[in-house]
Amino acid sequence: MAESSWPARIHAALKAYDVRQVAYVPDGGHTELLQMVHADPAMTPVLLTSEQEGVGVLAGAWLGGQRGVLVMQSSGVGNCVNMLSLVKLCQLPFLALVTMRGEWGEFNPWQVPMGSATAAAFQLMGVQVQRAETPEDVAPVVNAACRMAFEGGTPQAVLLSQRLIGAKEFLK
Repeated sequence: MAESSWPARIHAALKAYDVRQVAYVPDGGHTELLQMVHADPAMTPVLLTSEQEGVGVLAGAWLGGQRGVLVMQSSGVGNCVNMLSLVKLCQLPFLALVTMRGEWGEFNPWQVPMGSATAAAFQLMGVQVQRAETPEDVAPVVNAACRMAFEGGTPQAVLLSQRLIGAKEFLK
């Protein structure tokens, strides 16, 4: 894996901020990052059955003295809305890395509604949204979000645009 790839830049930012637990639902857009997490002995990957479980995992990580991140696709954000009240009411550090669907080049109309509402859903629950559109955006955006979440106490979601990750192709 290229050290200059945008997933490598995310991994480097997570390492720099001592993120130890990575809760995730498998997603093709996060494949390279998740491979790095699985290969990193300092990080514990936590496979979820549903995205909302990740909010609880991050709360438990924090209570246990570790930092965590929730990695998911935009279609899973709607599953988390109720659980985000835990972040807000308990003032937990929160960082989510979200690959977007329903945007640039999307072939699946079922992805468009949640893709269009992802930022607003986070914002309604008190989570600030940052966005990376290009590979060059990734490192500064993720580093800023880590700092705001872990040092500033402001819940953050980084949306990784569909143009950045590439539009999925329909398999025939």
